[in-house]
Amino acid sequence: MEYKSTIKSRPYLYKETKKAAILINQGLSLSEIKKKSLEENIFQLESEARKKEVASIIASRLQILDKHIIEKIVKGNIETSKILVLYSIIKTDRLFFEFMNEIYKEKILLRDFYIKDKDFNLFFQSKREQSDKVASWTEYTLKKLKQVYIRILFECGLIKNQKGDREIKIPIVENEVKQYLYKIGDKIYINAILGDNE
Repeated sequence: MEYKSTIKSRPYLYKETKKAAILINQGLSLSEIKKKSLEENIFQLESEARKKEVASIIASRLQILDKHIIEKIVKGNIETSKILVLYSIIKTDRLFFEFMNEIYKEKILLRDFYIKDKDFNLFFQSKREQSDKVASWTEYTLKKLKQVYIRILFECGLIKNQKGDREIKIPIVENEVKQYLYKIGDKIYINAILGDNE
């Protein structure tokens, strides 16, 4: 999976993703959900372009999840549900996954419970050195990525504040869900979120 910066216009979208997951649970296909977004504006968006964009973002995140995970987004407790939406994002965005795995998880393992501006700067700097693609992005793009990463972490409950030194809040996920993700071979993703090393 190559690095991309599209996440900067693709926020967390928890409510919208959950709404789409409910519709999938009711038997609708992703293409029917996209159609509903355009015709019935189920995600309550202003423009046609945004209706299309959000529906396609949500579809690309949900299509990599199986029925059990989608069911848990709908019926799991709120914390687990939010973490599973985050999991769908890191499974579809390599750079964000690497941020979670190399910065967020490490912070928890080292018991350093604050994400500072310099953590973002060091992360993007090292990615620029490793990848011509990331090296070609403007400062503006990296600044936007940082803002979106912070917003996603805040909205899904992994940090307590968006400004200054951001305090990490370790999430609690239903054990059954964690074990299920281990079983299907996605330990690396859930461990990046939970700060686990087992």
